[in-house]
Amino acid sequence: MKRSPPASILPREAGAAPLDVVIGVMALLAALALGASLIADRAAQSWRAGLAGRMTVQVLPPEHGAAEPSLTDETNSALAILRATPGIIRAAPLSDAQAAKLVEPWLGSGAVVAALPLPRLIDVTLLPGTQVDIAALSAKLARAAPDSVLDDHSRWIARLGALADAVELCAYGILTLIAIATASTVAFATRAGLEAHHDIVALLHQMGARSGTIARAFERHYLISALAAAATGAGFAAALFIAAGGLEFAGVEPVPFLPPLVLKPWELAWLLAVPLGAGAIAWATARISVLAALRRIY
Repeated sequence: MKRSPPASILPREAGAAPLDVVIGVMALLAALALGASLIADRAAQSWRAGLAGRMTVQVLPPEHGAAEPSLTDETNSALAILRATPGIIRAAPLSDAQAAKLVEPWLGSGAVVAALPLPRLIDVTLLPGTQVDIAALSAKLARAAPDSVLDDHSRWIARLGALADAVELCAYGILTLIAIATASTVAFATRAGLEAHHDIVALLHQMGARSGTIARAFERHYLISALAAAATGAGFAAALFIAAGGLEFAGVEPVPFLPPLVLKPWELAWLLAVPLGAGAIAWATARISVLAALRRIY
């Protein structure tokens, strides 16, 4: 006698579509959260790499008259000290055009920026692996150029790292909530399916079918359903990230200071974890729910 597969006792119902939609939407949100965490981590690494081994010296315009000669003299004095400091391999002032470019995202371009008394900026590059005494160097600069300010970017690196960590923590929190919601939805659907197929389950039990055999029918049913729905949601999220990479080519300007909201090919592969995770949650939840229900009934 040919045995039917376990899943045949739980036929696909027309009412299963809402469950698929819910799982698909949650998978979409989970994939977006996972992608956001990957973008934040990549941006944090890029920011740290860009600021590591670099310092900036600002020579502020004096408040009293004759600003331009004094500003130039202090800039030259600061350059002389920086270039004579061991461990510094490059110290170069930024041109007025470069300084205006830095403030352009906030103030825009035009005559307003040109009329502002912008500080002179000196970009400093350190020899890799070299430690410079920041306090001693700041004291030297203060004596030679009283209006100068040394910034070793340590504060910004710490803030950017904290920001990236907060984004990743929020993303993981969202993923946890989505996992809980998925498990709760599947548990509810499993109980409803078990109740709808009560006669079949009772007949199988009377014929000697074990609880594990009955549970396998349900867990396989919801595993396949969750995999298909979650794969659709994750695929839609991947399409959104790919489309975001083409916005610049379509004439949409990127938001200043924000990383591109696009995933690299190897990062897109991480989105496969969403349907796999949804399938695992559905499988485990269905099995636990059915076994618990059968223990209460029989």
